[in-house]
Amino acid sequence: MKYSLIVLFLISTSTLFGQLVWKGEVLLNNHPAIGAIVSIKENKLMQVVDSLGQFNIPLSPGTYTVKIQTFDSKPLITTIDTKDIKDQQRLTYILVMNEQLIEEVVISGNLKEINKLQSTVPVEIYNPVFFKKNPTSNIYEALQNINGVRPQVNCNICNTGDIHINGLEGPYSMVLIDGMPIVSNLSTVYGLSGIPNSLVERIEIIRGPSSSLYGSEAIGGVINIITKSPEKAPHFSLDYFGTSWSEHNVDLGYGQKLGKKWNSLTGLNYFNYDNPIDNNNDNFTDITLQKRISVFEKIAMKRPENRAFSLGGRYFYEDRYGGELNWSPQFRGTDSIYAESIYTKRVELFGNYQLPVREKIFLNASFTSHSQNSYYGTTSFMADQRVFFTQLTYFKTIKRHDFVLGSSYRRTYYDDNTPATATFDSLNPKNNPNLINLPGIFVQDDWSIHDKHKILLGARLDHSDIHGAIFTPRIGYKYMINKSHLIRLNAGTGYRVVSVFTEDHAALTGARETFISEELRPEQSFNVNINYYGTVYFKNGSLFKIDVSPFYTYFTNKIIPDYLTDVNKIIYANSKGYAESMGISINNEFRSSAWKVILGATLMDVSTTENGEKTRQLLTERFTGTWTITYSFQKFPLEIDYTGNVFSPMILPLLGPLDPRPEFSPWYSIQNIQAQYKFSDKFELFVGVKNLLNWTPGKKLPFLIARSEDPFDKNVSFDQDGTPLSTANNPYALTFDPSYVYAANQGIRMFAGFRYLIK
Repeated sequence: MKYSLIVLFLISTSTLFGQLVWKGEVLLNNHPAIGAIVSIKENKLMQVVDSLGQFNIPLSPGTYTVKIQTFDSKPLITTIDTKDIKDQQRLTYILVMNEQLIEEVVISGNLKEINKLQSTVPVEIYNPVFFKKNPTSNIYEALQNINGVRPQVNCNICNTGDIHINGLEGPYSMVLIDGMPIVSNLSTVYGLSGIPNSLVERIEIIRGPSSSLYGSEAIGGVINIITKSPEKAPHFSLDYFGTSWSEHNVDLGYGQKLGKKWNSLTGLNYFNYDNPIDNNNDNFTDITLQKRISVFEKIAMKRPENRAFSLGGRYFYEDRYGGELNWSPQFRGTDSIYAESIYTKRVELFGNYQLPVREKIFLNASFTSHSQNSYYGTTSFMADQRVFFTQLTYFKTIKRHDFVLGSSYRRTYYDDNTPATATFDSLNPKNNPNLINLPGIFVQDDWSIHDKHKILLGARLDHSDIHGAIFTPRIGYKYMINKSHLIRLNAGTGYRVVSVFTEDHAALTGARETFISEELRPEQSFNVNINYYGTVYFKNGSLFKIDVSPFYTYFTNKIIPDYLTDVNKIIYANSKGYAESMGISINNEFRSSAWKVILGATLMDVSTTENGEKTRQLLTERFTGTWTITYSFQKFPLEIDYTGNVFSPMILPLLGPLDPRPEFSPWYSIQNIQAQYKFSDKFELFVGVKNLLNWTPGKKLPFLIARSEDPFDKNVSFDQDGTPLSTANNPYALTFDPSYVYAANQGIRMFAGFRYLIK
């Protein structure tokens, strides 16, 4: 009643002063567009629609330019003439969802596009706009500002690494490109840095096991890199930036039409860092020197009824070296000057074809060839891996059931010069490459039992040449509280077949001996997680989002490298007990006309229990936080981005009781700031500073790399059991070892660059 009296008063007052009341309603997806902003250019008036999506705006006679938009819609720009306004008539304005926004669709939870809020499986989505807040040369580095996802440096010298999700090591995270397992095993360690940002449309992340859809390796989480569509890609794009450390990165993209039916997208990434820096004065490079090139091609065909057909390929080459400053390639593999030199060649081919039938049936296939030529001092590592993968997927909707049925086949060939691919006949040793066939079938039903309730049931059966049949079920439930708030509950299992030499770089570097104490069995896991996702709209047009996810994962047969039992060895064996990863992840986002703030925090406990004794996992933090804060100036096209992360202490691997380095890492934070100025729709300039606090891990330590002055242990004395002795030249009884590492040893640096785009 009170609201009606106010509206009547407005109408009568407006009429008295020669004004009319423009009344309207705004809809999005046939529902009131809560939070929509109606703005008028001429008088700079702005009004937020009410809970029914309606507005009432008094106007003087004239013609006005109007803009109507929500945060997740395309802007609707129109004109309104007061002559066309009729008493008591309410005009309807229909908004269209913005397909480029990260809330629009996800693929990873159901293998097909679905609105993020409709998905029973919680999926996090990040688009190129997010990654531009802190420019990087590759996907591996770009993930550093995602809550609960941490690029982990595994070696102080060659700086290779992997990606941790909720504290779990990189091999537990399955990395996909367009839904296909292109990055795995050998390339998990050596190939992640070769994925350029220029070809990425968005990145989707699922936390927790997803083996019921993706099979082996999807034991801790899934990172699905969705590449750009040739049909929607810009005609030309150029992205360049350089740093004060003399790093240079170039991304080129070129899209074109090839006749009436074909579209193509060509991408090129080149990265060069050839400026040895040794700020900690240990005569070793602080970060590796790198020359890297990646060439990408993808073509798509327009077919009847919009059926899909695309083919893609990528070639990647990298020359990476870290070590003593006076090293050159002539010393590669010798014991004169120490370095870790890695040559990587990689070819990827992948395609997607929708069968020409009434039903929705898709055939996907991929092939990867990864060649590794490496020397870690005098230790050579020569490896080749070839993976063929194909999958047939059938989508069917029957009433309230969305079915996904499929079959897949994965064939992995792996060969290297280590004992991993050799016979154990000492009298007649032979090379024995691994060849693993892994066929599987899967089914999933996403059942909408009510407008507010959904249940997901899924199961997969794989058959490994080595381990036989492996069954992985899953179950999920989603409750839609209302259009802005929901709760999800998911539980499932995962499994992983382990390859020590391809996944753990520590097995190859330094002086420690790798020792596999038994035949390793596949790791298995069970996970349960709860997700609450909600959005609150404010009357001034701003909004607040909250995403809370408690999680728990239980592992059996977990393989954890043992650095502590014998300081000269890294011992690998299946755990006789169990391992756990538990915690809670919280993401908050606030948006207004000028501000966008994303804050994330993850609290976790990752441990192993053997014989009733619980021990904390090495190199895993208890707390991590991330933030991205953007301020957009209203009067000119300038944005300021402040990004960063913070990590709590981790347990680090020491070499013995006399090792003077601390057992725990300190709290540390990497912070960055950037200014972006957009001169036009085609050209923008950005400048900034990385690592504002100039933090590096070795500043307060006696040394970071153990025995860097004697990398071949020529001056180390050992007892009859092979244990190093304390001597005048080696008072701490250490051997050369670069595995005491938890963050990149790269300090503050300026950067600047530009982006040029032709749509």
